[in-house]
Amino acid sequence: MRIYELGSLPPFLLVFAGNIAAVDHQWNQHGLGGDNFRGLCRDLHPGPVSLLHWSGKGKPWVRLDANRPCPLDALWAPYDLLQTPFALEA
Repeated sequence: MRIYELGSLPPFLLVFAGNIAAVDHQWNQHGLGGDNFRGLCRDLHPGPVSLLHWSGKGKPWVRLDANRPCPLDALWAPYDLLQTPFALEA
């Protein structure tokens, strides 16, 4: 029986007991998993980005395998161990 289903952030906050600091959004580009309810694609924040985070239910490997990728999912494609055929439209 599961006692928790809301992701990893709240348990990490409990483990670190509030000993955390805010991170600028340009460091962690979160939300690339899109809208959990409508399946929308999202764009990158303006400026440099250090970490691409496909938070949310829209994972790039699932969308690539279903041949319904968001534009940024192509960044994940080289790391897809199943190497599903995928072509970007020019």
